[in-house]
Amino acid sequence: MGCGDFRLTATAKKLARSGRSLQRELNSRGTSYREELDWFRRQMALDMLPREPICDIVGSLRFSESSSFYRAFRRWTGKTPQQ
Repeated sequence: MGCGDFRLTATAKKLARSGRSLQRELNSRGTSYREELDWFRRQMALDMLPREPICDIVGSLRFSESSSFYRAFRRWTGKTPQQ
């Protein structure tokens, strides 16, 4: 199971706009693509964690490796995924 392509250009294309246009709109709302992607990954991880193995979550959310996911999860929640 994959959640798709998380690159800015791919997301912008799905929204029928340019990457720069999407960046400008997010900036005008006081956020950035990176912040929005981080929020999305957090929400998905919290939703998936009770029913999916961590290795599947890592792959689905396009983390480069498990340690990257663990660091992000600790940053989001102050806990490890197992806690």
